[in-house]
Amino acid sequence: MSVRTYNPSVRVGNWNEDIQLEEDTLKNFLERREKGELLIQKTHSLNSTMGQKLELSISQDFAMHIGDRVMIKCMAERNQVKECSNVDPRKACVVALNVSDPMALLEKNVTGPVNVTGCMDCSPNQRTVFCIESAEGGLKGSKLRYGEPFFLSTVGENTGKLYLCSDKVTFMKCAKKSRQQDVTLVPEPSFLTHWMVQHKNPLLRLEYEHEPVEANEEVVLVHCKTNNALAVESKYCSRTPFGREYELSCHTYLDSHKAEMSNNVFVLVVGVPNSHVMSVPEQGPGPAPLHPVNSN
Repeated sequence: MSVRTYNPSVRVGNWNEDIQLEEDTLKNFLERREKGELLIQKTHSLNSTMGQKLELSISQDFAMHIGDRVMIKCMAERNQVKECSNVDPRKACVVALNVSDPMALLEKNVTGPVNVTGCMDCSPNQRTVFCIESAEGGLKGSKLRYGEPFFLSTVGENTGKLYLCSDKVTFMKCAKKSRQQDVTLVPEPSFLTHWMVQHKNPLLRLEYEHEPVEANEEVVLVHCKTNNALAVESKYCSRTPFGREYELSCHTYLDSHKAEMSNNVFVLVVGVPNSHVMSVPEQGPGPAPLHPVNSN
């Protein structure tokens, strides 16, 4: 015959310590929530801080200059038809700062080194705006030319001044998924942070050497030390605090004509003066003919 020695209302073990531990845990949670120290609060604060809008430079002569604030944008693929179930066509994206380390959320300002990704939100903000700085002591406001080395630095208030950097592939240092040459942001400028612009057509590069770079023109960004072009790895997406974004690397992808593929082609986006020319869809009907057409 079984006998119940206790019922569910009976407290057993170190029940007093368990209750005290639960109360302390709840009290600690409430204190951290009031101070804004919860991880979800820090992530929300990071998104709102990095999402602050910034103004791009306006090119009056339709050319790129030293000191301009630009976005580095890779255009979407022309063919947006989804051919495979697990492979989506590449969307338009911009080079953006990515804070993936949870410990970095404890700091108000981002300190390098940090990774960069291809953000599909192509709006200018603290993550996506970079400043062009001369690597040879060029004057601010002078025209940027093809083949001229320069730096690309962040300009946000909370991002400090970090420089786009890359180095040769090693077993310990490479892109996580594509295993290509890694691209990061570092706090100190060096030869590893030198970049240059090349014309997207290989047959015209010799003619365009030392010529001014036109604003909002498709170009190839080449790393000076390794001579590899900046690329968007559209096959590899990673989860970030800002959503799913493309992985970036420094690798030259060539087609059958020995020309860079579309994921190596970028646009240095700046503002241009307003134009009074109406676009084709906005234009009204054409002028009436001078002489009426005889229908007979």
